[in-house]
Amino acid sequence: MDQKKETVPLLAMAALGVVFGDIGTSPLYTVSACLSSLSLAPTAQNLLGVLSLIFWTLILVVAVKYAWVVMRADEHGEGGIMVITARASRTALGAPQTRYWILGLGLLGAALFYGDGVITPAISVLSALEGMEVTLPHMKPFVEPLALGVIIGLFWVQRHGTAAISHLFGPAMLFWFFLLLGSGAGWVAADPRVLWAIGPWFALHFLARHGPHGLVILGAVVLAITGAEALYADMGHFGARPIRVALFGLVLPALVLNYFGQGALLILHPQAAQNPFFEMFPAWANLPMVVISAIATVIASQAVISGAYSATRQASMLGYLPRLTVVHTSETEAGQVYLPGLNWLLMIAVILVILHFRTSGALSFAYGTAVTGTMLCTTILVFFVAHHGWKWPLWKAGLFSGFFIVLDGVFFGANLLKFVEGGWFPVAVGLAVFVLMSTWRRGRALLVAALSPGPTSLADFIKMLSVSSVGRVPGTSVFLAIRPHGVPRPLLHNLKHNKVLHEHVIVLTIEFEETPRIAPAERVTLQDYGLGFTRVVARYGFMEHLDVPKLLQSLDFGYPWNPAEVTYFASRQRVIPARGAPLALWRQRLFAFILRVSATAIDFFQLPANQVMELGDIVELDRPEPDALAQDM
Repeated sequence: MDQKKETVPLLAMAALGVVFGDIGTSPLYTVSACLSSLSLAPTAQNLLGVLSLIFWTLILVVAVKYAWVVMRADEHGEGGIMVITARASRTALGAPQTRYWILGLGLLGAALFYGDGVITPAISVLSALEGMEVTLPHMKPFVEPLALGVIIGLFWVQRHGTAAISHLFGPAMLFWFFLLLGSGAGWVAADPRVLWAIGPWFALHFLARHGPHGLVILGAVVLAITGAEALYADMGHFGARPIRVALFGLVLPALVLNYFGQGALLILHPQAAQNPFFEMFPAWANLPMVVISAIATVIASQAVISGAYSATRQASMLGYLPRLTVVHTSETEAGQVYLPGLNWLLMIAVILVILHFRTSGALSFAYGTAVTGTMLCTTILVFFVAHHGWKWPLWKAGLFSGFFIVLDGVFFGANLLKFVEGGWFPVAVGLAVFVLMSTWRRGRALLVAALSPGPTSLADFIKMLSVSSVGRVPGTSVFLAIRPHGVPRPLLHNLKHNKVLHEHVIVLTIEFEETPRIAPAERVTLQDYGLGFTRVVARYGFMEHLDVPKLLQSLDFGYPWNPAEVTYFASRQRVIPARGAPLALWRQRLFAFILRVSATAIDFFQLPANQVMELGDIVELDRPEPDALAQDM
C-alpha cells in the first residue's frame, strides 16, 4: 500500500490507537512483573540487567523481526497469521505433506491468538485501576468490581460500533505516548546511570549470574512485547510505512525511556517496586493518571477485540471456522464489524479470568505463553516465505529464522515454566480453539465431498429438462452451489418437491481464495447455458465483504429482473455421526454441533430473509474419494 507523503503522518497517528495500544500499555506492569518473578531486590545491578533484557527484546523482536522482515510478508498490503499461512502454504503446493504441516502450524498460531485476546483486556484494565492503591490504599477492594464494570461496558458497546469515536483513539494514544516519553525522560535525567543498560553485556551477565533460574524472568520480559504481532496483523488498515514511522518516531523511544525511567526511579527509591509506573508521577497526579491509564487500556482492549473479530472473520471465509453472523457497524468502513456470538464469549471469558486471577500480578503468569507461541509459529512460516517466495538463499533464510526460532523458543519455554501458576490458561484456550478449527476444517471437507454434485453436468441436465414436462413460472431463482460444476442439490430438491422451475435460473458458486483481495476484473465468470440457465462463479478474498444481492445486481444477465422478487434457494445440512467414518466419533459430534449453531446462509451471504427458501440435507460423513477430499484440504 502506497501512501502520499502528506497522509503518512495522519495514518501514523491513527495507527497509534490500533496497532500500538497493547504494547503501549505494557509499561504499566512489565517492570514490576520482572522483579516479582524472581523476587529480585531492586538493586542497580539487578535493574540494569532487567532493563537490558527489555531493551534488546524490543530491538530484536519488534524492530528487527517484525518491522524489518515479517512486515515484508504482506499480501496486497494485508498481513496477519492467516496471510503468512496462505503465502507459506502456496510455496509447498508440490509437497502435500509439507503443506499439511504449514496449515496446521498456521491454525495453531491463530488459535493461540485467542488466548492473548482474552487476557489482554483483563490484565490491562486491572493494572490501570490498581494505580489507585498508590495514594488510596483503601480502594484496593474496589479494583476488581471496577475492572468488571469497565469490561462489561466495553463489550456492551461493541454492538453499536466504534466508528463514531475511533477517530479519537489516535490522538488519545499520541497523548499517552508523550506521557510515557516525558515521565521516563525526567527520571532518566535524575539518574543517567540506567542508560548503561543499552549494553547487551548487562543482559548476558544477568542471565549468567542467575543460571537456569534466570530464564524465569524471560517469561516476564516478554510482557514488554505483547502486541508486537499487531504491527503485522494491522498492516492492511494503515500500510507498512506509517506503522514504521510511528514505531521508530515515537513508540519505541517512548517505551525505552519509560522503562529506563522506571529503573532510575527504583535505583533512587527502591520502596516503589510494587507499582513503579504510577510512582513516577507526583501524588497529586495519581488519580488523573489512573483515569488516563484506564482510557489507554480500554483503547488497547478495543484494538484486541477488533483484531479478534477480524481474525475470526478471515478464518471463517477461509473455511477454518463456521459461518458467523457478521454485523457491519459502519457504512463507510468495511473493516468495522461486530460478531455477536464471539463478543459475548469473549466477555464471559475475560470476566472469568478477572474473577480467577484477581490481580494483574497474578495474571502476568498467564500472559505471554500465547503471545510467544504465536510468534514462534510466525517465525517458522517466515522461513518458507523468505526461501521460496523472496528467493533468499537457504543459508540466509535459515540463519534468520534459526536465530529467531531459538529466541522465540527460549521465550516460549520460559513462559511454560509458569504453566502451573497460570500459563495453562492461554494454552488451554489455544488448544481448544485449535481442536475446534481443525475439526471444522476436516469435517467441512468431508461434508463438501459428500454433497458434491453427481456426474451429470448442468448442460446435460438442461438437455433432459428441455424434453420434459417440468413447468416454468415467471421470476428469477438463485441456487447456491458448493461446486462450480454439476447440478446443485438445492435445485434437485426443489424440482423433486415443487415440480416447477423459475423462468430464469442462476446457479451461484462463491469461492474463497487464500488471498486477501481479488481484483474486480477477476471477480466473476458468467456462463449462459440457454433455456434461462446461467452459472455464476464469484471469487472473494478472505478480507473482503460478501454481499450476494449486491453482487448479482452488478451483473448483466441480458434480461430484466427485479432483485426484490428473486427467490434464493440454499441447503441446510444436518450431520448424523456414524462409526467407520474418517473422522473420530467425538469429532463428528463436535462438528455436527458447530454446524447446527453456525450462521445460516441468510446471515453469511447477506440475503433478504423473506426471499430465502432453505432445503434440508441429512448427511453421514462417509469416506470420500481421495481426489474429491484433496481439493478442500
